[in-house]
Amino acid sequence: MNVAGEPDGPAGAELEQRVADGLYTLGIEMTGIKRGHATGVVVLQDGRIMGGDSFFYYTGSYSYHKGKWRGEMIVHQHTDAPPGLNLVFQRREVTCGFTGTYSDGFADIDGTALVGSYSIPFRARLTLKSRIADIQSVSEQEWPKPI
Repeated sequence: MNVAGEPDGPAGAELEQRVADGLYTLGIEMTGIKRGHATGVVVLQDGRIMGGDSFFYYTGSYSYHKGKWRGEMIVHQHTDAPPGLNLVFQRREVTCGFTGTYSDGFADIDGTALVGSYSIPFRARLTLKSRIADIQSVSEQEWPKPI
C-alpha cells in the first residue's frame, strides 16, 4: 500500500492466493455407470500430489491460477478388497484428470477417471488439516523430560 492507502503496482494487481502446501483430508464421490466413494488423505506440495486411502495410493501434479486449479493423478491399488466388496478400479492403473477451485483451507474438484473403457465422473473436497510450514521436525519438538 502506498501513503494514499492504494495498492502499490499496476491497478488491480494482487498477490495470488496459492494452493496451500499441506496435509488434506479427501472425500470423493464417483457417479455415472460405476458408483463409489472414498475418503483418504493427500499431501499437496509445490505442484505435487501424494496420498491414499484404505485400498489405493495416488500420485500426480497440479497447477493453479486465480482461484482455479487443474491436475492429473495416477491411482494404484495397494491392498486387495475383502470378499464381497467390489472396488470400481479393480487392480487397474487409473488415470484421472481434474479441474476445480480453491480457497484458504479448501479445494474442490470435478474430474474424470479413465477405468478401462469407462469414463467415471467424480467430485471431491479437500480440507486442509496441517500446513507443511507449520509442521516441526522431530528435532525441533519439545519432548517431556524423563522422570
